[in-house]
Amino acid sequence: MNNSNRTSRINNILSPIQRFLHTEASGGIILLVFTIIALIWANSKLSESYFKLWKHYVSLDFGIIQLKYSLSHWINDGLMVLFFLVVGLEIKRELIAGELSSLKKATLPIAGAIGGMLLPALIYLIFNFGKEGMPGWGIPMATDIAFVVGLISLFGQRFPVQLKIFVLALAIVDDIGAILVIAIFYTKEISTTSLILAMIILGLLVLLNKLKVRNLLVYTIGGVFLWLAVLKSGVHATIAGVLLAFVIPAKQKIDKQKFLENSKQLLEEFNKNDDEEDILKDEKRLNIVFELEKRCENVLTPLQRLENNLHPWVSFFIIPLFALANAGVQLSGSLTMNVLHPISIGIILGLFLGKQIGIFAFSYLAIKFKIAAKMESVNYLTLYGASIICAIGFTMSLFIANLAFESNTLLDISKIGILLASLVSAIFGYIVTKVGMNRI
Repeated sequence: MNNSNRTSRINNILSPIQRFLHTEASGGIILLVFTIIALIWANSKLSESYFKLWKHYVSLDFGIIQLKYSLSHWINDGLMVLFFLVVGLEIKRELIAGELSSLKKATLPIAGAIGGMLLPALIYLIFNFGKEGMPGWGIPMATDIAFVVGLISLFGQRFPVQLKIFVLALAIVDDIGAILVIAIFYTKEISTTSLILAMIILGLLVLLNKLKVRNLLVYTIGGVFLWLAVLKSGVHATIAGVLLAFVIPAKQKIDKQKFLENSKQLLEEFNKNDDEEDILKDEKRLNIVFELEKRCENVLTPLQRLENNLHPWVSFFIIPLFALANAGVQLSGSLTMNVLHPISIGIILGLFLGKQIGIFAFSYLAIKFKIAAKMESVNYLTLYGASIICAIGFTMSLFIANLAFESNTLLDISKIGILLASLVSAIFGYIVTKVGMNRI
């Protein structure tokens, strides 16, 4: 194989990862900006307006269905469904054709993710078992992929590609764990009728998938009804996003060879009909362009199209808005007492120590016992640094904190722990990773 073909193949493999990293890195910067805005706003002279805004109720009346929730509730139980939908699509893609598609590829990130979930929860419970903060045990289990990738982007091209893939795959497995925790342990009273209705809607969507219905509008309408049913069932509404993701078709309508043949014919026809310079004046060439556009759509799976369309909205609008609504915590008063509260200590030590030790230890053991292969060009110090970086927990941690605590006091204490642990993890993770990379 010549160098140009080899380079082309490498670019084909890496380009989806690079596009993903670019979007996540930019989203991480915006997320940081909105987090800072939330903190400044909540601690300024306008703090009253900050907390009052998110408690403002918004009503929607559809006759038989009335929805009346606070603005923060609409964000956390409404818009965040799209975040979980994208997460679900990413999980499905990775399971079908990505780093989780085979046991050989998935073993190392799965091992790291398991350690990175179990140890933080255990450390948190050591400080909070049997106490008022016990429901928050799931908070330090989560990794924030936007902040993590944003920090990784600071290393530029020097950051090992294999390690980037490991971190992304680990974060995906981490998300699976967080979703299961939310669905199983943070579900309140169950409405059997609504739950049965949700299962019927989900069954219909599965049937549409089996019948090879590819129109995303059909799944969108079905998804809205699924969300309403799950919202009323008692299971957290965001789980509807994950369920919807797994019924979105992931097969192409036409294969690569057919796409190439058809596209070649269309392009040849396009090239023949060049009487008019302006394509708008040439109806035949215009129809060829529309047909080519349709072929491009058919060679992409509905899953890919939906994920590509939603990803920018989630990264640049929904997650920053979630941060603005949830990251604001008043730092006045006895900050030391809040930091030393068992909830805050459990989160800080769970995230900062539990994550790094759990991820690195389980990954190291998987390699040593030959369960997983060691990454080439990645030394253990760099792997350890990346493990610390993965201790940045923000979006999912804040989300679980909102589910765990009804008390605003306990919720604020948990937010302080999340913010402090994430900041410390980012600083130490960057330093250790940089030192490790210099030794490669």
